[in-house]
Amino acid sequence: MTDVGQVVADWWATSLTRVEPGEISLRGVPIEELIGAVSFVDVLWLLLRGQLPEPAESKLLEAALVAGVDHGPQAPSIASARMAITCGVGLNNAIANGVNVLGDVHGGAGQQCVELLDTIDTLRRGGAELGDAVAEAVAAWRAGRSRYVPGFGHRFHPVDPRRDPLLGLVEQAAREGVVTGRHLEAGQAIEEHLNEGRARPVPMNIDGATAVIYAELGFPAPLARGFFVLSRSVGILAHAWEESSQGRRIKGPLPPSFMPAYRAAG
Repeated sequence: MTDVGQVVADWWATSLTRVEPGEISLRGVPIEELIGAVSFVDVLWLLLRGQLPEPAESKLLEAALVAGVDHGPQAPSIASARMAITCGVGLNNAIANGVNVLGDVHGGAGQQCVELLDTIDTLRRGGAELGDAVAEAVAAWRAGRSRYVPGFGHRFHPVDPRRDPLLGLVEQAAREGVVTGRHLEAGQAIEEHLNEGRARPVPMNIDGATAVIYAELGFPAPLARGFFVLSRSVGILAHAWEESSQGRRIKGPLPPSFMPAYRAAG
């Protein structure tokens, strides 16, 4: 006979968390041993990877998460949360509203860039020279996905101010043997490839720099998007909270004195 109790217990079986009366453990580590002893980023790593990170690994991951927290009300994820909170919903609804607009175009470039970096690394491991691997991967991306290469160029910043600090940390980690530096080399080679013959450079942006970090740390590409969502949720929360204190109701995308242009169909 089927053990009904075991069937029920196996329905949501997990290796992440053990919860019993008076006991909570994450990946086998009692929660009381983690509280006050490790950082939030360390626990994130523990849950995803099954063990605590080395301090240098934790430092890299934290830097990437800090870099992506906010980009002002002009970012759709922030603006939608601020509008939502003025409609009388709670913070959880406003945060969900902001997170829900993080898709392939706004929020997905980090994941896509990791995919590109991984493709280049696979080609190199197959014997291709770095420059050839970059040219092949970029050409295939543009032919099959988009003319925009994810992680490079920025619609607002001539040079993304987050680029150099992040890449500097990766360079340091590579020198210390924390990471291999192969994805960093690939990212920099893409940048050089895109800038060939251009008067106006196309520098790596926040999505590219954090993608380098996530790839160097060995995280699968989909987690890059998950990390961005976690990071940007901090800014979404702060903006929704600030907006909630300003007293405005039903705040739309334009000030009341401005109206969208009407264009007749046809």
